[in-house]
Amino acid sequence: MCGIAGLFIKRTRLQPRLGELLASMTSTLCSRGPDSAGFALYTAGEPGRAKLTLTSVEERADFEALGEMLSRAVSAPVSVVGRYTHAVVTVPADLVNLCRNWLLENAQDVRILSEGGHLEIYKEVGYPDDIARSFGIASLGGTHGIAHTRMATESAVTATGAHPFSTGPDQCLVHNGSLSNHASVRRELGRDGIVPQTENDTEVAAGYLTRELKRGRSLGEALKSSVEDLDGFFTFVVGTKNGFGVLRDPIACKPAVMAETDDYVAFASEYRSLTPLPGIKSAKLFEPKPATPYFWEH
Repeated sequence: MCGIAGLFIKRTRLQPRLGELLASMTSTLCSRGPDSAGFALYTAGEPGRAKLTLTSVEERADFEALGEMLSRAVSAPVSVVGRYTHAVVTVPADLVNLCRNWLLENAQDVRILSEGGHLEIYKEVGYPDDIARSFGIASLGGTHGIAHTRMATESAVTATGAHPFSTGPDQCLVHNGSLSNHASVRRELGRDGIVPQTENDTEVAAGYLTRELKRGRSLGEALKSSVEDLDGFFTFVVGTKNGFGVLRDPIACKPAVMAETDDYVAFASEYRSLTPLPGIKSAKLFEPKPATPYFWEH
């Protein structure tokens, strides 16, 4: 029942409107998932710097103080930007592993939702329109992004259990459907050092793609192999640092529609979600084929 949306902007003139357009697309899908919502946006980065998007399971409000402690611990400048219940902590890229490990050891109520030079993830429990307003999603620009409205049927209704999920640097995934073999795939991922933090099967799918990309596969190759390795019914929308991909299972029982113009590629669970986009009347509209990877890269 969940609703998903994605927008890959080809030309720079629409990049300042990424958050605005993605929030408008998601707004039309609220009835498909009122429990929680999330947005993953690929925003501008700083050379030599990496972002960690943080949230807390105990309603922490002192992210700035946490950033100061982290800065002293790693002896390097750390900047913190708070946004509703989250914070984006920017650190030197060559110290990102040290920073992540320090947070895991010294801030055990904190969860790292995403990591990378460009990716920021914002997700919470509540009505999708309210969540978009609370985080100020419409004010954020970027190159591409994905979003999800959730009808929670497979795991707890929590912020960390909401989509999108990120299991690798600048990688994220949203999912409409259900995987039947997620438990066995979870065990396989654990042996490869990828340990999902929630019970959500979508995080398992994200971890699977992360593993395949680490093995040297392209996004398209990783999506293609998932058709063979992941059982169930699903539609995936995936983001990487430079790319945006879509995949449906071989039956393709979940609704999906795409639009492409010279300015963007867009995906949504329903056509009405595409109507806020500029130039949609002249866009090429199509339904992605079953078991066929689609991906675009800058």
